[in-house]
Amino acid sequence: MTTTAPHLSDAELASQPAAYWTGLAYEALIAFTRARQAELGFTQPQFWLLRNLSKNDISPDGHGMTIPELRDAMSTYLRPEDDLAAEAEVLLERGWLTRDGDGRLWLTEAGEEARVGLKQHGPAIRDRIHHGIDDADYVTTLKVLQQMIRNTGRTAA
Repeated sequence: MTTTAPHLSDAELASQPAAYWTGLAYEALIAFTRARQAELGFTQPQFWLLRNLSKNDISPDGHGMTIPELRDAMSTYLRPEDDLAAEAEVLLERGWLTRDGDGRLWLTEAGEEARVGLKQHGPAIRDRIHHGIDDADYVTTLKVLQQMIRNTGRTAA
Protein backbone atom coordinates (compact mmCIF):
# COMPACT_ATOMS: atom_id res chain seq x y z
CA MET A 1 0.00 0.00 0.00
CA THR A 2 1.33 3.45 -0.84
CA THR A 3 0.63 6.95 0.40
CA THR A 4 -0.18 8.27 -3.07
CA ALA A 5 -3.88 8.74 -2.39
CA PRO A 6 -4.30 11.58 -4.93
CA HIS A 7 -3.80 8.96 -7.67
CA LEU A 8 -6.60 6.76 -6.35
CA SER A 9 -10.17 7.10 -7.52
CA ASP A 10 -12.94 7.73 -5.01
CA ALA A 11 -14.00 4.10 -5.38
CA GLU A 12 -10.43 2.95 -4.67
CA LEU A 13 -10.18 5.28 -1.68
CA ALA A 14 -13.47 3.94 -0.33
CA SER A 15 -11.96 0.45 -0.23
CA GLN A 16 -8.83 1.55 1.65
CA PRO A 17 -8.46 0.45 5.29
CA ALA A 18 -9.16 3.35 7.64
CA ALA A 19 -6.70 1.99 10.23
CA TYR A 20 -3.85 2.28 7.75
CA TRP A 21 -4.61 5.91 6.94
CA THR A 22 -5.37 6.95 10.50
CA GLY A 23 -2.09 5.36 11.57
CA LEU A 24 -0.17 7.28 8.91
CA ALA A 25 -1.97 10.49 9.86
CA TYR A 26 -1.26 9.98 13.55
CA GLU A 27 2.46 9.44 13.01
CA ALA A 28 2.74 12.38 10.59
CA LEU A 29 0.83 14.77 12.85
CA ILE A 30 2.76 13.81 15.98
CA ALA A 31 6.11 14.09 14.17
CA PHE A 32 5.17 17.47 12.70
CA THR A 33 3.90 18.85 16.01
CA ARG A 34 6.94 17.63 17.94
CA ALA A 35 9.35 19.01 15.34
CA ARG A 36 7.72 22.46 15.51
CA GLN A 37 7.83 22.38 19.32
CA ALA A 38 11.50 21.33 19.28
CA GLU A 39 12.27 24.27 17.00
CA LEU A 40 10.69 26.46 19.66
CA GLY A 41 12.81 24.93 22.44
CA PHE A 42 10.45 22.53 24.20
CA THR A 43 9.05 19.04 23.89
CA GLN A 44 5.47 17.86 23.85
CA PRO A 45 5.93 15.83 27.08
CA GLN A 46 7.38 18.93 28.80
CA PHE A 47 4.31 20.92 27.79
CA TRP A 48 2.06 18.11 29.03
CA LEU A 49 3.85 18.10 32.39
CA LEU A 50 3.25 21.82 32.78
CA ARG A 51 -0.40 21.45 31.74
CA ASN A 52 -1.06 18.53 34.09
CA LEU A 53 0.40 20.45 37.05
CA SER A 54 -1.34 23.76 36.33
CA LYS A 55 -4.56 24.59 38.19
CA ASN A 56 -5.27 26.86 35.20
CA ASP A 57 -5.20 23.96 32.76
CA ILE A 58 -5.63 20.20 33.25
CA SER A 59 -5.00 19.90 37.01
CA PRO A 60 -8.20 20.38 38.98
CA ASP A 61 -6.38 21.70 42.04
CA GLY A 62 -2.75 22.46 41.14
CA HIS A 63 -1.44 19.94 43.67
CA GLY A 64 1.89 18.31 43.04
CA MET A 65 2.11 14.87 41.49
CA THR A 66 4.72 12.14 41.33
CA ILE A 67 6.07 10.86 38.03
CA PRO A 68 3.95 7.66 38.29
CA GLU A 69 0.84 9.77 38.99
CA LEU A 70 1.63 11.99 36.01
CA ARG A 71 2.26 8.94 33.83
CA ASP A 72 -1.14 7.56 34.84
CA ALA A 73 -2.80 10.90 34.14
CA MET A 74 -1.25 11.01 30.66
CA SER A 75 -1.59 7.31 29.85
CA THR A 76 -3.94 7.86 26.90
CA TYR A 77 -1.54 10.10 25.01
CA LEU A 78 2.00 9.32 26.14
CA ARG A 79 4.14 7.57 23.56
CA PRO A 80 6.43 4.66 24.51
CA GLU A 81 9.53 6.79 23.95
CA ASP A 82 8.34 9.58 26.29
CA ASP A 83 10.52 9.68 29.43
CA LEU A 84 8.66 11.86 31.91
CA ALA A 85 11.40 11.63 34.53
CA ALA A 86 14.01 12.98 32.09
CA GLU A 87 11.62 15.65 30.80
CA ALA A 88 10.83 16.71 34.37
CA GLU A 89 14.55 17.08 35.11
CA VAL A 90 14.84 19.61 32.27
CA LEU A 91 11.91 21.57 33.70
CA LEU A 92 13.41 21.42 37.19
CA GLU A 93 16.68 22.83 35.80
CA ARG A 94 14.75 25.63 34.09
CA GLY A 95 13.03 26.48 37.36
CA TRP A 96 9.61 25.68 35.91
CA LEU A 97 9.02 22.87 38.41
CA THR A 98 10.10 22.11 41.96
CA ARG A 99 10.15 18.76 43.77
CA ASP A 100 9.13 18.27 47.38
CA GLY A 101 10.43 15.70 49.85
CA ASP A 102 7.78 13.20 48.76
CA GLY A 103 8.91 13.32 45.13
CA ARG A 104 5.92 15.37 44.00
CA LEU A 105 6.49 17.85 41.22
CA TRP A 106 4.96 21.30 41.59
CA LEU A 107 4.53 24.01 39.00
CA THR A 108 6.39 27.24 39.80
CA GLU A 109 5.25 30.73 38.87
CA ALA A 110 7.89 30.71 36.12
CA GLY A 111 6.51 27.35 34.97
CA GLU A 112 3.00 28.75 34.75
CA GLU A 113 4.29 31.70 32.72
CA ALA A 114 6.15 29.26 30.46
CA ARG A 115 3.00 27.14 30.03
CA VAL A 116 1.02 30.18 28.94
CA GLY A 117 3.78 31.19 26.53
CA LEU A 118 4.18 27.71 25.06
CA LYS A 119 0.42 27.37 24.62
CA GLN A 120 0.45 30.42 22.34
CA HIS A 121 2.30 28.36 19.69
CA GLY A 122 -0.59 25.88 19.37
CA PRO A 123 -2.77 27.88 16.97
CA ALA A 124 0.06 28.35 14.44
CA ILE A 125 0.84 24.63 14.51
CA ARG A 126 -2.85 23.81 14.10
CA ASP A 127 -3.21 26.30 11.24
CA ARG A 128 -0.33 24.67 9.38
CA ILE A 129 -1.81 21.21 9.84
CA HIS A 130 -5.29 22.37 8.80
CA HIS A 131 -4.12 24.38 5.77
CA GLY A 132 -6.47 23.77 2.84
CA ILE A 133 -9.06 21.95 4.97
CA ASP A 134 -12.25 23.79 5.75
CA ASP A 135 -13.81 23.36 9.18
CA ALA A 136 -16.89 21.58 7.79
CA ASP A 137 -14.74 18.87 6.16
CA TYR A 138 -12.69 18.54 9.33
CA VAL A 139 -15.81 18.15 11.48
CA THR A 140 -17.23 15.58 9.06
CA THR A 141 -13.98 13.60 9.21
CA LEU A 142 -14.03 13.56 13.00
CA LYS A 143 -17.68 12.50 13.06
CA VAL A 144 -16.91 9.65 10.67
CA LEU A 145 -13.98 8.53 12.84
CA GLN A 146 -16.13 8.72 15.97
CA GLN A 147 -18.76 6.54 14.31
CA MET A 148 -16.11 4.03 13.27
CA ILE A 149 -14.94 3.91 16.88
CA ARG A 150 -18.49 3.31 18.09
CA ASN A 151 -18.92 0.63 15.40
CA THR A 152 -16.04 -1.30 16.97
CA GLY A 153 -17.71 -1.26 20.38
CA ARG A 154 -15.53 1.46 21.84
CA THR A 155 -16.56 4.81 23.20
CA ALA A 156 -15.62 7.86 21.16
CA ALA A 157 -14.33 10.35 23.72
